[in-house]
Order: sequence, then structure tokens, then C-alpha cells
Amino acid sequence: MTSKIAIVGSGPTGIYTLMGLVSSDQPLSITIFESEAEPGKGTPYHPDLNDRAMLSNIASIELPRICETLTEWMSRQTDEELQLLGVTRAMIGDREFYPRIVLGEFFQDQMNMLVTGGRAKGHEIDVKASHRVTDMELRADDIGLTLMSPDDGVQHYAFDHVVMATGHAWPEKTETKPGYFVSPWPAPTLKTIEPCKVGILGTSLSGIDALITVATAHGTFLLDEQDGLEYHPKPGTEALHVTMMSRKGILPEADFYCEIPYRPLQICTEAAVEDAIENRQFDLLDALFSLFQAELAACDPEYAASIGLSLLTVETIAPAYFRSRETSDPFSWAALNLAEAAANKERRYTIEWRYAILRMHEVIAAAIPHLHEKDLKRFHKYFKTVFVDDYATVPHESIRRLLALHRAGKLDVVALGNENEIDNKTVARGAVVHFEGKSLEFGAFIDATGQHALSARDIPFPTLASQGVLRKAATPAEPSLIGEEPAVVRTGGVDLDDAFRPIFQDNLSNRLYCGAISFLLHKLPFVQGITSARDIGKVISDAILSEENPTPVLLVA
Repeated sequence: MTSKIAIVGSGPTGIYTLMGLVSSDQPLSITIFESEAEPGKGTPYHPDLNDRAMLSNIASIELPRICETLTEWMSRQTDEELQLLGVTRAMIGDREFYPRIVLGEFFQDQMNMLVTGGRAKGHEIDVKASHRVTDMELRADDIGLTLMSPDDGVQHYAFDHVVMATGHAWPEKTETKPGYFVSPWPAPTLKTIEPCKVGILGTSLSGIDALITVATAHGTFLLDEQDGLEYHPKPGTEALHVTMMSRKGILPEADFYCEIPYRPLQICTEAAVEDAIENRQFDLLDALFSLFQAELAACDPEYAASIGLSLLTVETIAPAYFRSRETSDPFSWAALNLAEAAANKERRYTIEWRYAILRMHEVIAAAIPHLHEKDLKRFHKYFKTVFVDDYATVPHESIRRLLALHRAGKLDVVALGNENEIDNKTVARGAVVHFEGKSLEFGAFIDATGQHALSARDIPFPTLASQGVLRKAATPAEPSLIGEEPAVVRTGGVDLDDAFRPIFQDNLSNRLYCGAISFLLHKLPFVQGITSARDIGKVISDAILSEENPTPVLLVA
């Protein structure tokens, strides 16, 4: 009997899962449900949800191949098709960044190729657009899904395997009060903001996306005679001024050149981290930090000395890492950093300390699910931010736009510090931000702090939630005695096994796979990129195929 598999969501995680499934020689029945009308584009890259000026933050060379690479796909597009995407043929290259909508078109085309190829291999593949899954139920022998579609209304299905590939979770309503936006998406909503004082909470790429959406509604970016980028506001938009805010008041750095594929690490290796996981129950995080220190010092001794690395701890690494930027004007720092990054890209020069941290984040990530409760909190509060800042660099063009807006008098950046309050109740529109004895009032306010981690209580499927099989992730309590079995506490996220299946004892199907990013962030804090979508898709598809094609057991007499 052909197994029936449902993939809920057709963004990158769903597509990479499909990629693994159609590799099977055994015929499968696969149904893909997508709430949007155009399957395959994914929320972060959908043209209806993103402004055409928004840039993706992954270069072609970093995007995992599906049926072809992004560069190969773009190279076979006609000049007319490229023009519609806002790209010229001269822009195509392995190290280039493109508008978000380009990746949406690429992913959709790749999904269609996977569907065509899968059907040719004998798989039954049904793609259902505008079908929103409203409920799930684990049953003894299958998983029930309830769906809503505009044409057919409420429908009920049953599947052997269900993959939750719903990606990020965004609020149903963006503008919750006049002038107060709880998310930058869908971006067209931000186009309604009139010229006024605009506050944006967050200075990462999500904050930059919100900024550029507002700015291009009221002006244009143009090159001057020296190929410098300048912002030209429209007449009547003199009141527009944007303030980006964050705790530190710094801007992200420009994407830096590095060698791909990665050079192997010498000290903070997978083997060393695995050894620490096995042998350092009490002080695993400090053992990881020691590996981090040793690798960073070996890769770039000059940088290590400049921040006093040998004397730092988990609690003090972030202040040392950020100190130079926090004590500099953010736009002066951005201009210097951009010039350095552009020169390094031109001559293919790698800054070793940045490259070391970039490589280590993926290795150290494997140990995070093994931290006890106290160390997990320490990691999230103190250490994680160093890795996030290092890998969350932004396209050079994004920095050029920030600088152009600042030169035009349309942008500034404010550090809020640790104690601040956002008040949207005492004003008719927007919000007032109180910090360090000061107040800033904005006619429009956008929360662009990005995706937040969700837990079992946030599961959007009522029957599944009521079954009680989804629980917060189990985390060992801090050990008190060597050799003592630690108690378990529930700290956040969802309790999943290595194949992303919920862990429970009930006599129900265990073939639900949670690949939804927002529920994984608690224990997998670096899981937000497309490479992570590829990895999740491979783990889930391998798990499904291993059940459908079990490895024969050899019986030796």
C-alpha cells in the first residue's frame, strides 16, 4: 500500500523535504498544502508579502542546490525575465545578493521541477494552493487534518506522515492599532505610512527591510555621477524621519568574504564538541567556551589580544566583542566596515576572526540541546548574540542605502539600553518610547525584531493542542552531585526527537514531524537560514523513507 504523506507549507523547508522524498524508488503519495495562492515561494520571498526593494541575505553560493543552483537558474532566464525581477545579467554571480522576490521565483520553479520529476518516477504528487490547515489530530494509525479552502470549504484528510513545514509564524493582523505595526510583513501594509516620525524597533535585516519599504514609498535611491548611492525624497515628504532603535544602538555589519566550502576547524571541532557533550555534564557551556577561545586565538591571535580574549568568560565575551562598535558613531562605523568588506571581496581576502566565529557557530550549535537549564539560560542571554551578529551580516547594498538615508537627513539610530518601555496606549497613533530618562514619540511604530521562539502552548491546531502530546522541550536541571541523574524541567520550544517528532507515551501515531522554525529556536537557536531548511528537510525525509524502506536485518546463524 502506498504511504500517504502531507507536507504543510511549501516554503524552503517543505521543498527540501520534497526533494528528499522524491529520491525514493518506492512510489509515494505526497500532498502539499499551501495557504497562499502561489505554492513554492515561501513567506520570506513572496511578492505579495515583500517589497521589491527588499534584499535577501544569502549569497548564491550559500544557497543549497535543489535541481540546479541559483546562479544556474538565473543564467538561463531571458533578459526580459531578469528585468521583471529587477536584475541585470551583469549582476549574476556566486557571491551576489538579490531581491527577496528572486528567491521566491527560484524556489517555485525548483518545486515545480521536483513535482514533475517525482511524477515521472511514479510518485503521486498533489499540490493544493489556497488550502489552510486549521487543525490536526494524532490518531492510533494515522493523522487527521482539517483544512479550509475558498472553493471547497472545510475538508478532512488522513495521512500516514505529516510534515509541519510552516516556517515562520507571523501575526494575522499587522497594524494592531493606528500607526502601530507588530511586524514588517506584509510589507505593502507599511506603504500606507504617511510622512511622519517613524520608529523601527530592531536594526537587523528585518529592521532594514521595514526602513527601505517606508523610504521607497516616499522617495527614490539613485546613483550620482561618481556611482555613489543617494536618496531623493519626493516633494511634500519633509516630515518623514526614521529612527531605528535597539538595545545597543549598532548597525549590522556588511557581508564579509570567506572561503566556501569552509576550511576545517583545528580545535573547536565536531569531535571535540562531541567529547564535551559526553564528558562535561556540570560545565558543558564553559567547556564549549574554552574551545571557542582556543580556536579564535589560534586563528587570529592579534584580534584575540585586542579584546583580551584570554581573560573573558561566557558572561563577558559579548561586551568585549561589541565594545568598539558601541563606542563609535554607527554610521561612521558602517561606512568604514563597508569599505573594508568591499575591498576584501574584491581581493578575496578573509578576516580570520570573523571566519572562525562563523564556522564555530554550526559546530557549537550541536551542543545546545544538551545544556542544563542554568547553562541554557546563560547561553541565550550572553553568548548567542556574538554568533548571531557574526552570521547575520547584510548585503553591501543594504548598508549603502542606510548611509544614503542618513546623508539625506532621514535616518538616525538610537541605543535604548537595557531598561526601556514602549507605550502605544496613551497616544492616538504610533507609540512613545521611554528610555534612560528620555522619551521619543512616533506617529508610526514598527516592531521589526524578527521571529520569536514559540513553545508547545502556541501550537495553532486546537485538537492537537488539547491532546496534550506536545510539551515544552525537556531540559536537565543543573546537576547537584556527580553521577546523579538530573531532574528534568520543561523550558520552552517543543520536545522532539532527533527526527523532529514529538516525544510522548500515548498510543498515537508518532509520524508528525515538526519542521516549523519558530518551534525549534529554543534548542536550535541558529536554525533560521535556508541551509537549516535544507538540513531539516533532509532529516525528516530520511526518517520517513527509513520507515518506508527499512534496512534489511541480516540474521547470522
